[in-house]
Amino acid sequence: MQEFAEKQIKKELKIDAKALDIPTGAAEVFIENTLKSVKKNIRTKKTITKLDLERLITKELKKYNSDLAYVYKIRDKII
Repeated sequence: MQEFAEKQIKKELKIDAKALDIPTGAAEVFIENTLKSVKKNIRTKKTITKLDLERLITKELKKYNSDLAYVYKIRDKII
């Protein structure tokens, strides 16, 4: 069983936010609120796939910044 890599996700999101010129303070609030909501959503699930986790994070990020959500969603597809 693989654990939810919160620190790694935070790091990736902060890098993406910086690339989009989102102010650091705002980005941290977006990221914290997103991860808090995601943790609450997955708490009741026995098994969750990486794709499910990415969908949840993207959905929550859209509430705060749609550009950051888009960059997170396509991060593995960028060449």
